[in-house]
Amino acid sequence: MTVRTDESHSTPDLSSRDPNWWRQAVIYQIYPRSFADADGDGFGDLRGATQRLTHLAALGVDALWLSPFYPSELADGGYDVEDYRDVDPRLGTLGDFGALVAEAHRLGLKVLVDLVPNHTSHRHAWFQEALSAGPGSPARDRYVFRDGRGEHGELPPTDWQSVFGGSAWRRVPDGQWYLHLFTPQQPDLNWANEEVRADFRTTLRFWSDRGVDGFRIDVAHALAKDLDEPLRDLGAPWVRGEAALARFAPGEHPFYDRDEVHEIYRDWRKILDAYSPPRMAVAEAWVPGARRALYARPDELGQAFNFEYLQTHWDAGELRRVITGALADAAAAGASATWVLSNHDVVRHASRLMLPPGTDANAWLLSGGHAPAVDEAAGLRRARAATLLMLALPGSAYLYQGEELGLPEVADLPTEVLQDPVWEQTGHVRKGRDGCRVPLPWTTTGPSYGFGPGGAWLPQPPGFAAYAVEAQDGVEGSTLELYRTALKLRRKLLGGESLTWADDVPEGVLQFDRTSGWRCVANLSGAPVRLPAGEVLLSSAPLEEDGRLGPDTTVWLGL
Repeated sequence: MTVRTDESHSTPDLSSRDPNWWRQAVIYQIYPRSFADADGDGFGDLRGATQRLTHLAALGVDALWLSPFYPSELADGGYDVEDYRDVDPRLGTLGDFGALVAEAHRLGLKVLVDLVPNHTSHRHAWFQEALSAGPGSPARDRYVFRDGRGEHGELPPTDWQSVFGGSAWRRVPDGQWYLHLFTPQQPDLNWANEEVRADFRTTLRFWSDRGVDGFRIDVAHALAKDLDEPLRDLGAPWVRGEAALARFAPGEHPFYDRDEVHEIYRDWRKILDAYSPPRMAVAEAWVPGARRALYARPDELGQAFNFEYLQTHWDAGELRRVITGALADAAAAGASATWVLSNHDVVRHASRLMLPPGTDANAWLLSGGHAPAVDEAAGLRRARAATLLMLALPGSAYLYQGEELGLPEVADLPTEVLQDPVWEQTGHVRKGRDGCRVPLPWTTTGPSYGFGPGGAWLPQPPGFAAYAVEAQDGVEGSTLELYRTALKLRRKLLGGESLTWADDVPEGVLQFDRTSGWRCVANLSGAPVRLPAGEVLLSSAPLEEDGRLGPDTTVWLGL
């Protein structure tokens, strides 16, 4: 079935050439406020992104993913959404969005948008209505409101904690409390409410009708919650992420990864499949591999991010185990695997991969990146090797803006410029994610290195000039040219969604063959190793003079 669209905003749907384009695609994440600024206000915008889409086409990616561009007060970098079917005026208009999609499709690029279904902004019309309507009202039932504990209701309903620190409950003037698993400006929606479900069905259709090819689903594992009375405490000590899930039987945590969440995505899949071609989706679900695969089933979202790979140390044994497990989980779900090294929430991998195992990343950020110190050149070498390894794997690779330039984490941002709510909400205990969100350098000079005609909303270090697109474009051996060459070659080499490991390799070496007749060898050890037979197609760093593969180097070989 083909869904009709309003001709005023329809765009060519180039993905019809291959409805399964996403299974082994390379998708580039744009964090709009830090990508390109067209109007000079210091914030990136949609027109700026549109003007720079030729960079993505030249890079050789298949699609772009836009992090939230919706109206927002930026309490959490745009993930506090005031209106799911509009554009923040600081970033542009719906017309600007249409122009971006049209230009992307003209260049052969697909477009994914971020969807944030777990919570709205506290400025959302629904939440403002809930505050005015009072306890027991239908408006409050769209969210999670509860009476407090204690003699006068002065205590939170449960001991649940926010991901960003402190209680996950905030009291309102009439005495009730509302749930916010993130900032207080992000009240959680009640997904047991049919009005909530219907509104998101409308949102899926709204953007699909405007030519969007897919969706990235934020906090996909938290929508369904056990809200039966009495609500359950979790007990001390409070832990986050997968460690929190480990304390419960699968599907039994009060608000993470509950079995009921899959009913929501099966309902969404019916909508996504009503389009020709079907819209794709990928889940952000911080859950163990076997549980993550459930979100990626063909009758649900189709893909799920593999964060175990991102979190794995630069260790051959660990990486092989994680890769093998991820491929098996994806195959069992009928999905393709996903790989990612950096995104808007983590320390950039050019810095992170150099931190010794066991390093507290937050303590490192609080030290300004000095304890321990990270050798930028060594970090870049390792990052290039890690990228070439990732791009050789079967499945989809998600790239984060700026990693094609080799950007390191800006760990020494002064505290007075920090924007991430984590900094304030934790009482200045956790520095937050601003260091990976610093605006991109496009040129070697200018007030924001070409990001825009004026300054940038986060200060860029002087060293960014050497990483700029202008400094690397056409320069043999640059990180930008490595990415361009790798992505062009990858398209020619793709075939099948499996690999075969070689076992007779030196310690610290990963080697596997792809079914289409090529081989990847990654040397994660501290010493050069001899290469197996094959034609060198691409190497992340020059080979040793005697032809051996140096430390922290990956090579692709033709067989």
